[in-house]
Amino acid sequence: MYAKQYEITLPADYDMKIIRKRVAEGGHVLDDRAGLGLKAYAIRERGIDGSPVNQYAPFYLWNDTGAMAHFLVGGGGFQNIVRDFGRPVARHWAGIACHAGPARSALPKAASRRLIPIPSDADLDGTGLGLSALIEREVEQLRRLSGHDGVHTAALAVDPHHWQLLRFVVWADSSAPDEEATERYEVLHLSAPGLGDLPEGQGW
Repeated sequence: MYAKQYEITLPADYDMKIIRKRVAEGGHVLDDRAGLGLKAYAIRERGIDGSPVNQYAPFYLWNDTGAMAHFLVGGGGFQNIVRDFGRPVARHWAGIACHAGPARSALPKAASRRLIPIPSDADLDGTGLGLSALIEREVEQLRRLSGHDGVHTAALAVDPHHWQLLRFVVWADSSAPDEEATERYEVLHLSAPGLGDLPEGQGW
C-alpha cells in the first residue's frame, strides 16, 4: 500500500463552488480505476473547521505502484490537474498499517490528517530499534482509533525522506473527531474501486 496526496492551495477569496462542481462532474472517473484502493476528494475551506486556507487536497491509497505511476506521469489522470492548476508537489508515503472501521459501508463526509516529524532521537537508545518501537506504538494507536464508530478507513504511513509519519482517517460523519489531527477535511466524493484489496492491519 502506498499513500499519496497533493495540496492545491487557492486564493483566500476563491469560490470553492468551482471545486465542488469539478468533483461533482468528474469525481466518478476513478470509481473503477484498477490498482486504486481509494481516493478521497478532500477539501479545506477557509474559516471552516479551523482551516486558514482554501485548498483542494485529494488523498489516495494505492494497491499497485505501477497504477500510481501511470496516474502521475503516464497520462492516467494527473495531467488534468497540471493543465488546470499547474504541477503541485505530490507527496507520497510507504504504507505501514490500514484498518477498516465500523463505518466502512457508509458514505464518507470528512477526513483527518495527522502529519508529524519522527524525532531525531528516536534511534538513540544504542540498539537502532528505537524507530521500530515508536512505529509499534503508532500502529497500536491506529488500531484503537479505527474502532471508533465513525471511522470508515484509517491508515498509517511513513515518508523516509523527510522522516514524517502520516495518519489519515476517513470518517462517515461530517466532523472528524481526531483530537490529534493537524488538518481536517470535507470529503466531497470517495472513489474506492480496490477498497477490499487494501491490507488489513500492519503490513508485516
